[in-house]
Amino acid sequence: MSFRLGVWLLLALLALPAAAGERVPVPQPQRGQGEACVADTEYMRRFHGDELKRQRDQTLRLGIRGGKFALSGCLDCHAVRGADAKPVDYDDPRHFCQSCHGFAAVRIDCFDCHSAKPEQTAGRSK
Repeated sequence: MSFRLGVWLLLALLALPAAAGERVPVPQPQRGQGEACVADTEYMRRFHGDELKRQRDQTLRLGIRGGKFALSGCLDCHAVRGADAKPVDYDDPRHFCQSCHGFAAVRIDCFDCHSAKPEQTAGRSK
């Protein structure tokens, strides 16, 4: 099949209307546990990766820890708990990050070095 024919077939398939009432499935991550996120939902869906990278650069290059978009803050609010009431690990499809990244087939490497669960430390209630 020629490339041109393949492109036309793809465009034709994309132009077909979905069956009545059917939608493309989308991930349904659990809501955070806090009052409000550090930014609005649409912003976070689109730019969370950029903000995490910016926070990473500030920490590594300038020594600035914590901050509005720190990974630990995300995990404190967005930890998904299993039947044992303990946060699930990243390899569990229910993990907040994994619920979307697995759906989109996007591998993230944050948890190769960082804990995928919130830390239980003094002063934290979760």
